[in-house]
Amino acid sequence: MSKKKKGPIREWVDAIVFAVVVATLVRWIVVEPYKIPTSSMEKTLLVGDFLFVSKFHYGSRNAKTLLQIPLTHQVIWGSKIPSYLDWIQIPFYRLPGFSEVKKGDAVVFNTPNELERPIDMRTYLIKHCVGVAGDTISIKDGEVFINGLSHEVPSPRQHSYFIQTKQSLGDRFFNKYQIRDHGKTKSGYVIHTDKETAHKLSSLEFLEQAIPIKDKNDQTNFFKSQVFPNSIDNSWSINNFGPLYIPKKGDEIQLSKENIVFYGKIIAHFEGNEKVVIQDSSVFIQGEKITSYTFKQNYYFMMGDNRHNSYDSRAWGFVPMDHIVGKALFTWFSLADGPMINFFSRARWERVFKKIN
Repeated sequence: MSKKKKGPIREWVDAIVFAVVVATLVRWIVVEPYKIPTSSMEKTLLVGDFLFVSKFHYGSRNAKTLLQIPLTHQVIWGSKIPSYLDWIQIPFYRLPGFSEVKKGDAVVFNTPNELERPIDMRTYLIKHCVGVAGDTISIKDGEVFINGLSHEVPSPRQHSYFIQTKQSLGDRFFNKYQIRDHGKTKSGYVIHTDKETAHKLSSLEFLEQAIPIKDKNDQTNFFKSQVFPNSIDNSWSINNFGPLYIPKKGDEIQLSKENIVFYGKIIAHFEGNEKVVIQDSSVFIQGEKITSYTFKQNYYFMMGDNRHNSYDSRAWGFVPMDHIVGKALFTWFSLADGPMINFFSRARWERVFKKIN
């Protein structure tokens, strides 16, 4: 008996379904494209960079949220309609990887502070890992120290500077020095740039001074956001932070009034514990008070290279291992802001297939 030939519509449907399945599997197991939406990683990564993110390095995760429209994240394309239902959630399983998360890696992860969403539906972020599980991190006058030793990421970092001038500075000036983030004040501008550019600016005759903004009380009251652990009496800032121990799987700590403020959120939200209550500087799991705790997974500390314009671990704390998506490998394309009609002039051809450090 001869097999009935498929019609053209059926062939198209089969081809589309096959392509979607293959693309979904590739995104899950191998690599996933990612676009840089903010300037928090300037100048390592620019707004409009398109990346490939390796799932192989740290091991691919399975999908936790099963009821989701393929090839979407959070919402349906071009709308605000959720693209998933959280009715069915399964435990994460991670395939073996060939590398651990290392200091200096550019890591893509789900932000840990969107507790209202399933883990895999939380917003993607990319930052440099500056501290791994078992490290103690501190920041002094903007310089990062790991286990008491100075630690520099291998990429150019940006900080905030206040430039005082009596004249207005236009886009031509900022474009010349590749300054993309700036804001005007009564007596000058707050800018985000690297030390080398700031040194060049300080020698310009029409600028009265170019000084670094070091803390929340400097010049423009620039640092207004709360800093982890977000307690009322917290004296830490994004430039002076810690020391803070980063939990490691298998570590047992004795709980105290002083450290519950740092680790209580982990116990309550990221360790798979049920019915956790933090009350009067004590932790209760299923009604039973605990005095010590053993961590079930590794945690990491992530920071953006645009140090004074980055929403990172200094604001919301640790990144759990089950939030890690993959390692950023290279930019496959880059497009500056502007009208679509100027597509070719907007393209940053020098960043095509550029390796990410």
